[in-house]
Amino acid sequence: MNPIYNFSAGPAVLPKEVLEQARDEMLDWHGSGMSVMEMSHRGKEFMAIAEETEHDLRELAGIPQNYKVLFLQGGASSQFAMVPLNLLHDKNKADYINTGQWSTKAIEEAGKYCTVNVAASSSDANFTYVPTQNQWHLDPEAAYIHYTSNETIGGVEFNWVPKIDANSGIPLVVDMSSDILSRPVDISQFGLIYAGAQKNLGPAGLTLVIIREDLLGKPLANTPTLFDYHIHAKNDSMYNTPPTYAMYITGLVLKWLKQKGGLTGIEAMNIAKANLLYDLLDSTEFYHCPVAKSDRSRMNVPFTLQNPALDDEFLKQAKSNGLIQLKGHRSVGGMRASIYNAMPFEGVAKLVTFMKEFAHHHA
Repeated sequence: MNPIYNFSAGPAVLPKEVLEQARDEMLDWHGSGMSVMEMSHRGKEFMAIAEETEHDLRELAGIPQNYKVLFLQGGASSQFAMVPLNLLHDKNKADYINTGQWSTKAIEEAGKYCTVNVAASSSDANFTYVPTQNQWHLDPEAAYIHYTSNETIGGVEFNWVPKIDANSGIPLVVDMSSDILSRPVDISQFGLIYAGAQKNLGPAGLTLVIIREDLLGKPLANTPTLFDYHIHAKNDSMYNTPPTYAMYITGLVLKWLKQKGGLTGIEAMNIAKANLLYDLLDSTEFYHCPVAKSDRSRMNVPFTLQNPALDDEFLKQAKSNGLIQLKGHRSVGGMRASIYNAMPFEGVAKLVTFMKEFAHHHA
């Protein structure tokens, strides 16, 4: 049977080795007689899974001890509200950088709780680039600065971390939903990192939050209990039932990442995959990538065909070649290849070969 390569933007491809281990452990995890889905989240079996998952995450990402790791529900979209509810403290302003649809959604939600200063935006070019930091107009009275490191829909990614004056006391907040653990990052540069797991970390249902301890414990009045980071932190993410099976699968993904050489090793693989695909896009007029070369995502590669009338035929033939989920987001059209950590190099190589052949036959 020929392999199927899934280029979905999320929920996305998971490592084959992880799925095979989950299959083997489905009915009986380590002789417990239970599936992980059946375990009490407070039982010794699942507590062991949770502790090991956090340990491996801290080791892989280099998370300092003065940061709490939270395993939450609600997706990254819930964080659009949780961030202002927890970080505004005694202020009523926040800075946001707008680089696409997910940034826009975060801005709209934050606007319910504070005055949002859009310090920079790439809307003038249909969100096809990242504004350089010298273009930012930050508010010195802002409670925090928020940006989205990778825009899944538009394929725009920060290949740098903003430099914030440490003396300002203003924390940097980032939505890393679609590029978390794809490269080494200095966690200490951030006050808070959040990410939905279903793109590059694990399955849908889990939301990861990494937050510096000094930012905890000062939510806005009347913040719902489950939207208070401090509640989750002091209860080790067990205040209510966490997304147990998603945490278990994420734990397996973390071990897989370790076997791949950690974040340095996976970054090298991601660079090779992205270069292979972008080199093809840049070598022909048959395909076009709208994103500025300096800001192209390693994770999500949008592209269009010179003749949009061929879109349906492209997708049809791609599917027959085992290349699925390549249709672009409905808001932008065209194609999008999501090549997260778990996408093997062979999958991208097969896509590139198909794209060359398709262009040759339809030029």
